[in-house]
Order: sequence, then C-alpha cells, then structure tokens
Amino acid sequence: MRHTKMTTHSLRIFLAVLALTCLHWRSGAVAAERPNVVMILADDLGYGDLSSYGATDLRSPHVDRLVSDGLRFSNFYANCPVCSPTRASLMTGRFPEMVGVPGVIRTHADNSWGYLSPDAVTLPTVLKKAGYHTAIVGKWHLGLESPHRPNDRGFDLFRGYLGDMMDDYYNHRRHGINYMRHNADEIDPSGHATDLFTQWSCDYLKERAENEQPFFLYLAYNAPHTPIQPPEDWLAKVKTREPGISDRRAKLVALIEHMDDGVGQVMSTLRETGLAENTLVIFSSDNGGQLDVGANNGATRDGKQSMYEGGLRVPTCAVWPGKIQPGSQTGRPGITMDLFATICDAADVEIENTIDGISLLPTLLGEPQETDQRGFFFHRREGGQRYGGLIINAVRKGSWKLLQNSPFQPQELYNVETDPLEQEDVAKKNRGKFNELSAELRVQVQRGGTVPWQKPEK
Repeated sequence: MRHTKMTTHSLRIFLAVLALTCLHWRSGAVAAERPNVVMILADDLGYGDLSSYGATDLRSPHVDRLVSDGLRFSNFYANCPVCSPTRASLMTGRFPEMVGVPGVIRTHADNSWGYLSPDAVTLPTVLKKAGYHTAIVGKWHLGLESPHRPNDRGFDLFRGYLGDMMDDYYNHRRHGINYMRHNADEIDPSGHATDLFTQWSCDYLKERAENEQPFFLYLAYNAPHTPIQPPEDWLAKVKTREPGISDRRAKLVALIEHMDDGVGQVMSTLRETGLAENTLVIFSSDNGGQLDVGANNGATRDGKQSMYEGGLRVPTCAVWPGKIQPGSQTGRPGITMDLFATICDAADVEIENTIDGISLLPTLLGEPQETDQRGFFFHRREGGQRYGGLIINAVRKGSWKLLQNSPFQPQELYNVETDPLEQEDVAKKNRGKFNELSAELRVQVQRGGTVPWQKPEK
C-alpha cells in the first residue's frame, strides 16, 4: 500500500513537470516564431533619391537590395510633410493630430507646435508588453523632457538624439544644447552622427544575437536632413564619379550615399549574426525631400513642407525572408501610421488601444487587400508669417485629393491618378467631389481639435 502511494505521488509529480515543460515549450515556440523587427526611418529622403526609385546620379546599393529582396511600395505616404507628426504616427498608429502632434516639436516654446499626449499608447509599449526588447537608435523628436523621452514611452534602450535637427553632424548640438543621450544620461560622442547611429545599431544587434528574446529596433537616421554635411571623402567620391554635378546636389547625394552605406552595415550585421532570417525590416522616410538643398522627389509636385505629393509620398519597402516575395511591388496606398498595426500583426501581438491605421501584412505577404477607399488625412500646424500658427491640410481618398497648401489660399482638388503632377485644379469643375471631401476634412479637423497640442500650464 505504501509502495502504491509513493508511485501515485511520483506519477503526479511527473505529470506536473511534463505539463510545465510542455507549457514552456509552447510559449518558447511561439516566442521563437515571432520575428525581430528593424524599422529604419530616413529623414527628409525624397521619393526619387534612391537608385531603385529612379535616381541616375546617385548610388544606393544597400537600400536598393532591400527593395529587390522584398516588397517595394510605389504609393506610400508619410503622415505629414514634416518630421514630428510622422514620427508620432509611426509610434502610435494614429493621425498625428489625434495624439497632440500637429506640427514640429522644437526647443523654444514659442515655435513648438506639438505635445505628445501622455495617454498615447506607443508601439514599443505594446511590443514590450508582448515580450519584446525595444530599442531606439537615432533621432527621437517627440519630446525633450520627461515624461516624453524614449525610455518614458516604452523603449528599453535609447542611444541617440532627442531634438529636431543638429546644427552640425559632428558636434551634435542644437541652439548650443547637447541633446545626445544614452538612456537618461547626456553623452558627447565624437564622430559623424550617421556613423554613430550605424555603429550603435550594429552593437545592439550583436548583443541581441546572444539572447533569444525577440526585439524591436527603431533606427531613425537624421540624414539627409539639413545641414547637408557629408564626410569629405564621400563628397569627393561623388564629385569624381559625377562630372558636372552641382555642389549643392553633390553634397546631398554624398550624404544619402553615406547613410545607405550605414544601412548596408546594419544589414550585414543582421546576416552575420544569423538574425536576418527571422527579422522583418522596413525602410521608409518621414517626409519628402527638401527642394532647396537639391532633393529629387521624382515625378511628383513640390517637396518637404508641402501638401502636394512631393512632400508626402516617400520611398518605402519591406523585407522578411521566407514571407515576403523578393522583387515584389505594389501600387496599393499605405501610410506611416499603418506600420504600427503591420508590425504588431507580423509579431502576432494584439492591439487593445485605438488606432487609425490598418495592417498591411496581407499586402506584404502577396495576399488580396483593399487599402485605397479610406481617407488619408494630412494635417500640419506651423508658425511664422507663412502659416501664422494655422494649419494646412489635405485628404486623399481613392483617386481624389483635396488640399490646402496655405492657410490663406483656397482649397484645391486633383485626380492624382489621371493628373499625378497635380497640375489641373478641378475644384470648380467638380463641386460634388469637392463638397464631399471638404466635409470629410472638416470632420477630421474637428476630431483633431479635441486633443491638446501644447504643454498644459502649471
């Protein structure tokens, strides 16, 4: 009898251990299936400023390889024609005005036009809750003080720059202030910012290769944002290769090619560490290129700051070995805020908070998906005499686009499929479509008006 009791007790222990082992195996298997995610965001990269997007005086072999290894978008939009709002949309999956960032966040309060809502749920927060390690390397631009710094908003690691732009790529200051940080600590590294962000990203990937935990790396270059300051050897190489190129264009090309080389180093590290096979890589830009520094926005009208296509349409691609068909492309419209849901969908992470974007995972995987019958609303608030603290905005729905590129000028209407260069304003000819889209835009302006975009007074 005693022997039987011992056998029964041992059996119970065995079954309990077996159950725990199976549970651990199942959870480990799920974790192993979850991809790592590397989100690379360029700063002011024009739609036509990659070889794979039509540039003939520029060589971008590493981003071009991403394009050829995965899916190329020909109709992808930034959420805003300037920096902070688009970054807010990437981090929250929402229209930027819905999280308090209708314009650029800057150092001085009298010229700052956004305040990231404390209630906004960020992508790293959602991924971290699901078991991901989260890191940002590079430009943040969504808040200079706590509780709006990266570590306050879901990132385990921050190595980069808090501010809007650097006055010099080598001394990393803005208005004489050092915004370089390693988590909460102020740092003062030497070297070109692009090289630093590349090296820090590679270091992070090597560290993560020693850990089975899935990770999310947001690599946000500040190139090719002004000042157009490439390393001298890169500039010399471009001038030698491209006889007759203007100094202005040569500097921008060199800055972009230097960044492209950094992307190549990051991708090489992914491959060398064995991480590449289970990593989703997405590349995009926060807005169109700045024309007065020589940017090429391809066959679009205008550039950065503008609600015309050149300010909003950006080069974008995604690579996921074994999942995304190499050499594929799509004309389906997508927008930056969609990347929040797309990344969560790919990672099998449930989204419990409100978002405005949709998952583009079906498109990435080559499956049928309709993405163009929703309204893409674009909203920007800015100061100075050109804007007066007012907003410019646009809405694209299907083939139609209504925009107001100055708060002091009438709204314009274009069919961007038949008139991609936005040359023929048909606002007076097609009052039905004009009235429809202007009414929808007003509703969106009202929605955004419910969210504070200035720091509350104490």
